[in-house]
Amino acid sequence: MSRLIRLLLTLTIAGLCINPTFAAEITGTLKKIKDTGIVKIGHRDASSPFSYLDDNQHPIGYGVDICLKIVDSIKAELKMPNLKHEFVPVTSQTRIPILTGGNIDLECGSTTNSIERQQQVAFAPTYFVTGTKILVKKSSGIKNYDDLKGKTVVFTSGTTNERAMKAYNDEKKLGINFIPSKDHAESFLAVETGRAVAFPMDDILLYSLKANAKNPNDYEVIGAFLSDDPYAIMMRKDDPSFKKLVTDTVAGLYKSGEINKIYTKWFQSPIRPKNINLNFPMSDGLKDAIKNPNDKGVGSCGKMSC
Repeated sequence: MSRLIRLLLTLTIAGLCINPTFAAEITGTLKKIKDTGIVKIGHRDASSPFSYLDDNQHPIGYGVDICLKIVDSIKAELKMPNLKHEFVPVTSQTRIPILTGGNIDLECGSTTNSIERQQQVAFAPTYFVTGTKILVKKSSGIKNYDDLKGKTVVFTSGTTNERAMKAYNDEKKLGINFIPSKDHAESFLAVETGRAVAFPMDDILLYSLKANAKNPNDYEVIGAFLSDDPYAIMMRKDDPSFKKLVTDTVAGLYKSGEINKIYTKWFQSPIRPKNINLNFPMSDGLKDAIKNPNDKGVGSCGKMSC
């Protein structure tokens, strides 16, 4: 009997060594997805061309396309080809609480990977590099940041750009009157209607808002960069297996060169809804991030955006 027990134990251990995945238990986000049969993707409704709504109110964009590649990897990992995905709207203020609360699994918008945010969430490798500038009406006469002295500036709540602009205001003692808004579209509207003279935001988003305005030539984007903003997909912290899958997927897009096709589609081709071409070449910062993918951001977010 004792020999039989030893033999059974030996065969069991050998089986585990031959097939280590037998003992590996799916945990964290992957378990949640497997149990529910759904990947939940957080998206923005007005962060063109990263994450926004088309004419049919369906989420599209550069970030959305990359997230859908991650969904394909999850399907393969879990061997669930019929796995579904669901889009969940988020804003600058709600994106982190909704993610950490478990209501989304990925956030695919225009979120800066900052040191502060790394305390709450995890990030995939950088997939865009930008920084804070300001949008103004050409008729305003504003040519630089110091011209904002004593004037009203609108910001989208919960953004790194808000902190960058307020830090500059404090440093230069400009006495700017700040008013908050819920999203980028509302911030742009404040400038359009004259409620504010300027809107600080990542330059690519400002160029997109300008291009899609009723009268694009009425506006201009000005100023040197006030912040260093590397964008990346967010996910929950302390989930190494899911983070590895996401990181490997993004890095794979970089290594294969497929990221270049996705970039060209959204930044150098006509995009919906107005078929406007942003004609925005890939920056040296993004090229470097693609060559050396990591989740540290650019210089771990080296300026006021942290």
